Amino acid sequence: MAYASSYGRGPVEIIGHRGSPHEQRENTLASFERAFAAGADGIELDVHGTSDGAIVVHHDPITNSRPGDTGTVAVIADSTLAQLREIDIQGVRMPTLAEVFEIVPQPVRVYVEVKASDIEEAVVAAIRSGDRKCAIHSFDHRVSRRARDIAPDIAAGVLQTSYPVDPIAPMRDASARDLWQQWELIDEHLIARVHDYGGRVIAWTVNDAAVARRLHDWRIDGICSDLPALMRRESKSWPSR
Repeated sequence: MAYASSYGRGPVEIIGHRGSPHEQRENTLASFERAFAAGADGIELDVHGTSDGAIVVHHDPITNSRPGDTGTVAVIADSTLAQLREIDIQGVRMPTLAEVFEIVPQPVRVYVEVKASDIEEAVVAAIRSGDRKCAIHSFDHRVSRRARDIAPDIAAGVLQTSYPVDPIAPMRDASARDLWQQWELIDEHLIARVHDYGGRVIAWTVNDAAVARRLHDWRIDGICSDLPALMRRESKSWPSR
């Protein structure tokens, strides 16, 4: 694996989970802007592909699927970008990945979770055009591997909600640098094993200050949070590593 092996020694990366969703609707430009204002080092977002090849930022495969949503329901993969632009989602419109890149400050890293298969080439093309620091990850580890095969220079990650007997195996299979692990299933041993392999561990979704401090002390690499402002404030009291 062509990754460095000195992770866990610098400051923890604070990552806004879909921006700052407790302040603005998740996965919207306004939500990402709030995360930037809070001092987030990175943002995490979700992408799907439209029927005409656009890459849009949205969590679910359909529109207006959350409790309280009242707008038009449409399947993203079966809709054109123009059709999706006409759909109101609680007062906002679904952004494209390219539009997000336009507002991302250069130092901020964008972590792109690919929610659909067979859109890896289009996602990579959008990242190339956006000229921002990016990494790709997915619950479907085949997606992460295909993205890595298409673009070896873009770091890949795998998402997990379990603690495998061998946590390195899925990273190796996907040629992944980052292990995105549900925070409840992280311990100091897991982080050390991943670091020994030359990888990074990103915890999600961490909204508790005490949990974040414990993960910091265990040398976590990144904390993905719905509350990036809180995590940034808390991080100022963490000792250097």
